Amino acid sequence: MRFAANETLKVHDSKWLKSNGFSSQYLPPEMTLTPGQRQLAQNWNQGNGKTGPYVTAINLIQYNSQFIGQDINQALPGDMIFFDQGDAQHLMVWMGRYVIYHTGSATKTDNGMRAVSLQQLMTWKDTRWIPNDSNPNFIGIYRLNFLAR
Repeated sequence: MRFAANETLKVHDSKWLKSNGFSSQYLPPEMTLTPGQRQLAQNWNQGNGKTGPYVTAINLIQYNSQFIGQDINQALPGDMIFFDQGDAQHLMVWMGRYVIYHTGSATKTDNGMRAVSLQQLMTWKDTRWIPNDSNPNFIGIYRLNFLAR
């Protein structure tokens, strides 16, 4: 999530496109952002009055996001689905029809990104990842503060 937000706030010039393996013909128009808005990616609230370019998943939720609820129907594209597994916290991103998440890279050619439909996610055998209020690992839907303005 942090990587995606940071990359979104960068200028998507030819150098950026090439380094990320994109063709400009498939990208939406460039957003018009002020330098201050672009700087948001370097100013994640880390807690204890500190800011910086990196923040943990728990601090992303606690200090940089707003709780929306536990009803997936309240989620807007870009909202985060937050799970707490005890020692580790995980985020998925609601994309409107799909949920995306990062598994970690399995091979050199695997970037670790996955997308599943909500229907697929709701029927997973591993119930720790089902976003409903009967799952104690599902904490809720969160929206980044700068998207909630």
